[in-house]
Amino acid sequence: MGRILTTKDVEPAVKGGSVYAAGGGGWADHGRMLGYAAVNVGKPELVSVEELSDDDWVATAAAIGAPASTTPWEMQGIDYIKAAQLLQDALGEKLAGLIVGQNGKSSTLNGWLPSAVLGTKVVDAVGDIRAHPTGDMGAIGMASSPEQMIQTAVGGNRAENRYIELVVKGATAKISPVLRTAADQSGGFIASCRNPLRASYVKTHAALGGISMALTLGEAIIAAEGKGGSAIIDAIVKTTNGAILTEGKVTKKAVVYTNEAFDVGTVTVGSGDKATVLHVMNEYMAVEDAGGNRIATFPDVITTLSPDGEPLSVGQLEEGMTIFVLHVPKSVIPLSSSVKDPAVYPVVEKALGISIADYALA
Repeated sequence: MGRILTTKDVEPAVKGGSVYAAGGGGWADHGRMLGYAAVNVGKPELVSVEELSDDDWVATAAAIGAPASTTPWEMQGIDYIKAAQLLQDALGEKLAGLIVGQNGKSSTLNGWLPSAVLGTKVVDAVGDIRAHPTGDMGAIGMASSPEQMIQTAVGGNRAENRYIELVVKGATAKISPVLRTAADQSGGFIASCRNPLRASYVKTHAALGGISMALTLGEAIIAAEGKGGSAIIDAIVKTTNGAILTEGKVTKKAVVYTNEAFDVGTVTVGSGDKATVLHVMNEYMAVEDAGGNRIATFPDVITTLSPDGEPLSVGQLEEGMTIFVLHVPKSVIPLSSSVKDPAVYPVVEKALGISIADYALA
């Protein structure tokens, strides 16, 4: 049966989500704000998709953008609620539940507040276990579908008159970039609710259990706190079934913010024949050794950790920092149909100038 999410679940969701954020995935403080607001205003309930009727409507609650501390974004809890309301109004039927497009520092909690206020369930499924740069990557197979979808976006910097409300209908691939443009215009980060689909579709296409995976990981991290950084890193490795690929100093960071609202570039760890290069598009998308050999690729989980065991986003990295690189291979995590969809990779490959699909789809 479902479980009511309470104050005790907020910190595990943020901490576990921060590992699966893979260098992106929003803001921990934003996640805490959403989580505490949700559990204080109502009783958000986490349910498995099996608990819904096949024809129930389930939509994706998400945040869009790449606010690497460089943009004037502002997003309030009410924006997530309004986005879900606008979608429900446009659909003309009630939403039974919300999934999230990805785990992350805040994204794991994106569905909690609308659920607490509107009564939708928090469905224990995600568009992708880890965070990723494009909405299509969490679209559970809708990226190349010609089917008309509804997507909404709400939010923006009020003081700069950047607040936007948007309802758009069309094929996912054509309307997702419209939401990304809205994110950029709003100040870099916007709340969205999108792609209402039947629960039967979600059952077969989403990564099931993704929210409880983040909660379990967060609980393991909290249990290890107080025993030191290496104990936390060990707990993360053990709970995720991952491994530490490398540890070393950040010797070069070359990441830029693009007008498509992406942070793109590379981070180099170590030097000489021990160097490792992390390819970044909001999140870590691939890792190569000094010889240019690929050692990890999306949808594998790739995360940078501080020696204290804190998951570090790309924006937090600075040259000279010592970091650990966690790798969780795709073989040990549930995969959604969106990460198996060839249509989601060309935009990423173009931005990064490297192949992703060959590895991701293998």
